[in-house]
Amino acid sequence: MHAAQDLIAFATRLLDSAGMDPAKSPVIAEVLVEADLMGHDTHGLNLLAPYLADIRKGQLKTTGEPKVVADFPAAVTWDGDRLPGTWLVVKAIELAIPRAKQYGTCTVSIRRGHHIACLAAYLKRVTDQGMVILLMTSAPENHSVAPHGGRTGVITPDPIAAGWPTGGDPVLIDVSTSITTNGMVGRLAKQGGRLPGKWLVDGEGNPTDDPTVVSREPRGWLLPIGGVEYGHKGYALGLMVEALTQGLGGHGRADPIEGWTGEVFLQILDPALFAGTEAFVRQTEWVAQACRQSLPRPGVERVRLPGEAGLARRRKALADGVQLHPGILGQLEPWAGEFGISLPAPLP
Repeated sequence: MHAAQDLIAFATRLLDSAGMDPAKSPVIAEVLVEADLMGHDTHGLNLLAPYLADIRKGQLKTTGEPKVVADFPAAVTWDGDRLPGTWLVVKAIELAIPRAKQYGTCTVSIRRGHHIACLAAYLKRVTDQGMVILLMTSAPENHSVAPHGGRTGVITPDPIAAGWPTGGDPVLIDVSTSITTNGMVGRLAKQGGRLPGKWLVDGEGNPTDDPTVVSREPRGWLLPIGGVEYGHKGYALGLMVEALTQGLGGHGRADPIEGWTGEVFLQILDPALFAGTEAFVRQTEWVAQACRQSLPRPGVERVRLPGEAGLARRRKALADGVQLHPGILGQLEPWAGEFGISLPAPLP
């Protein structure tokens, strides 16, 4: 177990030592550790080593500001210019919140930024202010997900995240439109494990639970949500994400590949400028309570809301320490040794 603040400080020092702008390093570190706090351990500090490697290769810029492509009161487009995606999204949220309070909503499209890590890690900073957030991202350089009915990859896992307030904890949604993620497939392949179901197709189009098919020739691919039978649903949602994240920003698969990219659609809404915050919460709390009171089916202890488990993990981790997935500190140890930085000490 490690204290969250110790992990943030450690990640910040690594980023600083790699040459990241000192104003950006703690923002990136906080987003990554927030993911681990909530239990999203494939998209937390697990990503720091690849980020450091991209800094070294010149594929992740360390200084600068996004370039403004368009700026209207409730619609903004930035060119991220290969800057850290985590920092860009936080900066976009900070821009969008006051504009949404003035106009009811504000949408920010970000093109050509770097990877944005775990989408769930951004939601609470918006819902804590009584506002609604929609967040989506895609990676045009990646085509690991096969369209429904196909056996060659075209799109990415294309995650969708959303958060809104209720009378208690907010509802926090973060789901890929593929049935699993590239990170989970890669982890299980290294561990010699299998997926819980036939969530991939091999190079011949046959459903499989073997994660190694994605590294063979002919290679395998991830399936959309719904799998072989009902994948038209996840496929449709993925196409929507591709349109909103790439079409609005004017950059995507139709352009040359530039490296690990995060194309982003961010929208924030303020219920106060619609029917009112009280009316909004009255509705969301009613539905939340109705879901919790739904009789559980056999084998299910109780019905939960999206984000409920993650928020419980977050509270426990802040109180007792963060349990990092085995191997994460091992990936960072060579970087720490090179920069002369001690690994964070575990809690007693």
